[in-house]
Amino acid sequence: MKIYVNANAGHDGNGTAAMPFRRINEAAKIAQPGDEVLVAPGIYREYVDPVNGGTEDAPITYLSEEPLGAVITGGEVAKGWEKYEGNVWVYRVDNGVFGDFNPYTTLIMGDWYSGDFVYHTGMVYLNDHMMYEEITLEDCIKGEVHLPSWEQDKSVYKWYTEQDTETNETVIYANFQGADPNVENVEINVRRTCFMPSKTGVGYITLRGFNVNKAATNWAPPAAYQEGMIGPNWSKGWIIEDCEVWGSRCCGISLGKYYDE
Repeated sequence: MKIYVNANAGHDGNGTAAMPFRRINEAAKIAQPGDEVLVAPGIYREYVDPVNGGTEDAPITYLSEEPLGAVITGGEVAKGWEKYEGNVWVYRVDNGVFGDFNPYTTLIMGDWYSGDFVYHTGMVYLNDHMMYEEITLEDCIKGEVHLPSWEQDKSVYKWYTEQDTETNETVIYANFQGADPNVENVEINVRRTCFMPSKTGVGYITLRGFNVNKAATNWAPPAAYQEGMIGPNWSKGWIIEDCEVWGSRCCGISLGKYYDE
C-alpha cells in the first residue's frame, strides 16, 4: 500500500493520494510491512516514531518524492528577539513549550564523555549555521574567535542560555554580529531526535532522500544508550540512503544501543 504525506495539504487527511496526511508520524503509526510512505516536498517539524517494522522480504520504505525536498527537522523558527547589548539579542521561551524535554536545561553528558565545560543539547542556528554556545553571558557579548574552530570566521557567532525561575522561561542570548534575527532565518532545536523508533526491534525500514536536521541529541557513548537524529534503536535491516544529515547537536546517525540500567 502507498501512504501519502503532504505538509502543505489544506487539512488533515487519511493517507490517500487525494487526502494525504500532513505529518509523517501519522503514516508511521499505520505503515505495515511492504508499505511505501511517499512524502511530498515541505518542512516537517516533528518527531517520527515508527511503530511497526517491515520484514526482510517486505521492508517499510519512507521516500521523499523529490530528492532532499522533504525536510524532517527538530528545529523551530525563533522570532521576537529583542535587542540586549551591542550585537547581542535576547529571546524568551515559556518552558511549557518544551513539554518534558527542554534542550536548554538538558546537559550533554554520558559514559565516556569527558567534556571540560557545561554545554546544553540545545542549539541556535543562524541561516542554517550552528552558532557557538558560551558558558557565560560576558563571553557571548565579547563574540571572540574560537581558536580551535575549523571555521573561525563563523565562531564569533555566539549564544548563551539561562533560566528565569520567576517567569518559568528559558532565556537565550545570541550574538548575531550585526545581523537582525527578526529578519534572518533563526531557529532553535526543540526535539531530541527526528526519525527513531521509541522501542527496539522495529526492523527493516528504509529512509530515502530526506533532508534531516537540527536535533537536540545527547552524547552517544559506545556502550550505553545511544540517541541519534536518525537511529534504528537497536533494530536490524535498516537502510538510510541518499539523505542529507546535518545540524545535530551531537550525533547524526546512531546504531541506537538500547537503554539499560
